[in-house]
Amino acid sequence: MNDLRPATPPAVPVLADVTARLRLIRTVSQQRRYKGRPTPTLPSKRIVDDIVQDTVGLLYPRHFGPEGLTAADTDGFVARNLASVMTRLAQQVRLELLLAEDAREGQCSEKAAAIAQDFVQGLVRVRDIHDTDIGAAYDSDPSARSLDEIIFCFPGSAAILRHRIAHDIHRLGAPMLARIMAELSHSRTAIDIHPGAQIGPAFFIDHGTGVVIGETARIGRNVRLYQNVTLGAKRFEADENGVLIKGQPRHPVVEDDVVIYAGATVLGRITIGKGSVIGGGVWLTRSVMAGSVVSQANAQLEGPPAP
Repeated sequence: MNDLRPATPPAVPVLADVTARLRLIRTVSQQRRYKGRPTPTLPSKRIVDDIVQDTVGLLYPRHFGPEGLTAADTDGFVARNLASVMTRLAQQVRLELLLAEDAREGQCSEKAAAIAQDFVQGLVRVRDIHDTDIGAAYDSDPSARSLDEIIFCFPGSAAILRHRIAHDIHRLGAPMLARIMAELSHSRTAIDIHPGAQIGPAFFIDHGTGVVIGETARIGRNVRLYQNVTLGAKRFEADENGVLIKGQPRHPVVEDDVVIYAGATVLGRITIGKGSVIGGGVWLTRSVMAGSVVSQANAQLEGPPAP
């Protein structure tokens, strides 16, 4: 018979000892990161998540706004959320900027406010370009019955919209917040797009699970990817001391009207020429000309043919 009695709680001295040892590790880590400065307040992942969700809601209020939102109330809802997003984003950007060694409170507050305002002003462009992504999904996927279905249900559409939001934050000068946004999207959609990647209009990711797009990738107009496609780096450059050089272009350039099928791996700073088709499962590490078709070698069948 199982003993259902509650376990005896650990002795208080044990808890105190663990707490003290964790505090010591934490203190050493903070001293290493902040070099004697007071430990700063970090941005909040929860608040950043709320900002993204609210931004999606004000961009597509009929789909992701409050239930029962009427046409007469929509502008008011959007205006209130714009103001709220701008205020909360400025606060979170300020916290990121204050992490820099030479940070000054006044300058960080001013820059954060400017970034938040520029972000809000850019949302018109984000909505406009994402509508082309939705249209590309409808035109490319025979299973899509309506544009509304794509907005509600397609993980590729959700990931692309969140990428466009995160990319603007990254471009405006808050890369940590942008990376948080990207990872939140990754956890929801299984599509991993670095916020630094540059992606043109009418972009479509079909199915999407396992897609990886690296930081310095550049993708043109009307590009289509399928699941498990990787646009990655072939190697990482290092300096004379063996320290990785960050920010170097190391991911592919994909020109307009390219299709890359499921499981393809495209590595390095190579160019996939306009209108090319990269077949499923291809491993590609060299540039290809416009209009190329790249596929795996023909499979060999051993034994007699099937009846």
